[in-house]
Amino acid sequence: MPYFLVILAYLIGSVSAAIITCRLLNKVDPRTVGSKNPGATNVLRHAGKKAALFTLAGDLLKGLIPVAIGHAFNLEWQWLGLIGLAAFLGHLYPIYYGFKGGKGVATALGVYIGLQPIVGIVVVITWLVSALIFNISSLSALIATLLAPLYFFWVTDSLPLFIILVVMTGFIYWRHRSNIVEIINGTEDKISEKKKNSE
Repeated sequence: MPYFLVILAYLIGSVSAAIITCRLLNKVDPRTVGSKNPGATNVLRHAGKKAALFTLAGDLLKGLIPVAIGHAFNLEWQWLGLIGLAAFLGHLYPIYYGFKGGKGVATALGVYIGLQPIVGIVVVITWLVSALIFNISSLSALIATLLAPLYFFWVTDSLPLFIILVVMTGFIYWRHRSNIVEIINGTEDKISEKKKNSE
């Protein structure tokens, strides 16, 4: 059963909320504009708040739901972590879209909430506080996901889960490498900024 759930999680994670939402709302394909990232921030800038909200909710749920299913089967932390990692990798490397996906932050947040809701909410709060302070989505994500493995290790005392979450953080930092350069150079986009063709 755990192996099946890992595969199922990857398939669920491969569904792109951004692409589907923008198609349904007749908005521009997020892969063709701005950062070309099929994620909520790029959708916000080029398709508006409604599309971004649906995208964010979809990406969160596809991380949360597989882990919640794992909880229903009383799986151990390491299996729950692997299920979450599979959903997360599905978002990054989706089988339905030529293995070209998003950066994984919202799906990772869904995984965190699915693993342990209170700790997951703490991670979300960390992101929100960072966003309010810096007004930079990528920097907020980097801060929150860097701290997330430590939060979970403090609560669960599970070394396998800690290692899995560190791997997730590593992928997020890798996918944000261009953002990191722009943050250092002071050229990274602000959350409040929108392109001229945004709503």
